Formats: sequence, C-alpha cells, structure tokens
Amino acid sequence: MTPAAARLVVLLGLLSLPVLATPAAPSDMAERMRACTACHGSAGIRIEEGYVPRIEGKPAGYLYNQLVNFREHRRTHATMNHLVAWMSDDYLAAIADWFSGQEPPYPEPAAPPEREALRERGAQLVRTGDPDRDIPACQACHGERLAGVRPNTPGLIGLPEHYIAGQLGAWRTGRRQAAKPDCMATIVERMSERDVEAVAAWLASRPLPDDTRPASGLATEPPMRCGSVEWPES
Repeated sequence: MTPAAARLVVLLGLLSLPVLATPAAPSDMAERMRACTACHGSAGIRIEEGYVPRIEGKPAGYLYNQLVNFREHRRTHATMNHLVAWMSDDYLAAIADWFSGQEPPYPEPAAPPEREALRERGAQLVRTGDPDRDIPACQACHGERLAGVRPNTPGLIGLPEHYIAGQLGAWRTGRRQAAKPDCMATIVERMSERDVEAVAAWLASRPLPDDTRPASGLATEPPMRCGSVEWPES
C-alpha cells in the first residue's frame, strides 16, 4: 500500500466513526480499527516519512498514554493528532485494550552491528546502564526480555534501528514528550549521539524471546519515577 493510499484509508475510517463518547462493543472494534491498522501493520510499515510501528500486543496502559499524548499534542504527528482530537478517554482506553489483546508474530531481528565497540556499548546500556552518567539500564524499566511491562511500559523488540534512534532523537529535541516527570527525556539528555546509535543498533538485533508478551511486573523497583496519564477506571 502506498503512503497516499494508507492515508486515504485512515481518513475514510475517520469519516465512518460515530461520535466517540462511549466505547464500541468488542465485536465492532476490529472493523473500527481498520482506520488504525491501515498504517500500523503487524510488522510495521515503512513510508516516505519514516516508519509506522506495530502497536499490537503492547501494554494497554502504554497505548492509552500515547493516544492521550497525541490528543494533548505532547506528541506531534498531523494524522495522529487529527485522528484522536475528539476521542474520549473511555474510547481511547477501548482502542488501547483492543490492540493490546492482539498477538501476531514479530518480524525477524536485524543483523548485529559490525563494529565491536558499538555492540559492546549497546549491550552495556541496555543491560546495565552507565552508573557514572546516571543512565539506567533499558531492561530496568522495559523488562528483562525487553518485551515491555504491563500496564505502561512498551517493549523494545521487533523495532528497526532507525525508528528507535528516531524516537530517542525526538525526545532529545523535545518533539516527543510524555507526562511529567518525563523520564525518557531525562535519560536521553544524559546519552551521547554514539550512545543513541549503539542502543538502537543493539536493540534492533536482539533475537526474539520465547515469550514476546509484556511481563506482568518488574522484578525490582524501577530506577526512576516516570509520569503517566491516569488510566480511566473500568
């Protein structure tokens, strides 16, 4: 599907949605979500502007927070900002719950970085962090399997190198933000450009774990406090 065709499907899906004050019945969600899956494919979709990530199987709380961030313009993307502009908290929660329940297989990982120093630095930052620069390990929050942690932390597996680097760069420049305290923005400020390159390349090359579902919780206390949008009560 071309980028133009994908956008057309999204817009047509938008036009077909009723007033979104309350969630749709579960049986209706697959059809409703065609406006989202036109771009957010099971393996991610490369487009002229970059990459649209897979969102199926990610923790519901994380997906909900990102939808709210797009609605409140803490994250900026013209299509996403417009798509969710008038959606209620309850409907965003229903979208998040539906996508969280989908579990298609992940794409195969990329080849490991050729440069040994880059591989070693990436492995260090992901596994143990850098205490001298107060950079926590990625696994400390995203889980030992890097598959995410319910309810609010996304997985880092199955993502291409350029997308991971782009998101870290977006936090560095302020184009991507989260509810305060924005822990990712703080972490990225402490990372060098080489660190970003190393983490992105190493994560993109990780073999898929046997269990790709998000963990139910962290084994230890997270290294820092991160803000999140309040999850609506069910």
